[in-house]
Amino acid sequence: MNAPAYQGIKDFILARIHAGEWGEGDQVPSENELARDFKVARMTVNRALRELTAEQVLTRVQGAGTFVARPKYESTLVAIRSISDEILARGHGYRAQVLEIGAIDADDALADEMGLRAGATLFRSRVLHFENDEPVQLEERWVNPALAPDYTQQDFTQTTPNQYLVRVAPLQRVEYRIEALAPEDGTRAHLAMKAAEPCLVLHRRTWSRQAVASVANLWHPGSRYRFTGHF
Repeated sequence: MNAPAYQGIKDFILARIHAGEWGEGDQVPSENELARDFKVARMTVNRALRELTAEQVLTRVQGAGTFVARPKYESTLVAIRSISDEILARGHGYRAQVLEIGAIDADDALADEMGLRAGATLFRSRVLHFENDEPVQLEERWVNPALAPDYTQQDFTQTTPNQYLVRVAPLQRVEYRIEALAPEDGTRAHLAMKAAEPCLVLHRRTWSRQAVASVANLWHPGSRYRFTGHF
């Protein structure tokens, strides 16, 4: 079933914002321009812009136009940014190792967090990320197949799951929490951690198109990683 026309316009705008092409305060195309480009009625464009305004993605100024709003994600001091981009921005080498990827049946807890029925099919991946050949993050991710049907066919040594998902399921909303946890032995071994060293774990849930797109646990060695951010 094809998505409604207004959703395509929303996805287009969200993708431009998340890719950094449109930033805070930038004016988006007018209703007339979008109606012409997408070959739809102005009423359809108006609905897309009204919904994005209600979601605090855009702000509309009477007589002036529609602009990208200041980000107000429920998250976060932690930027929604690919770890490969972070590492490369530091001038360091990045590589990834895919430990696992496939389909699973959601248990009750995971189904509830994803907003799906128990037993529903989910995609699951585990990817180990390296900085200068030292493991710095073990990423466990569960993905809604309805929003990313080709997820398991991707080569996540060439692009990260985050980069792929923001392309096919533009970010609408995110929530997170950060905890210090003792990892299981397998996680400790993958991250080359000392026996008593804790992990910093970022648990993150993202939405796209009014549905949960993914849930991720991002495990980091406490002695080699820190979270920073600013408003």
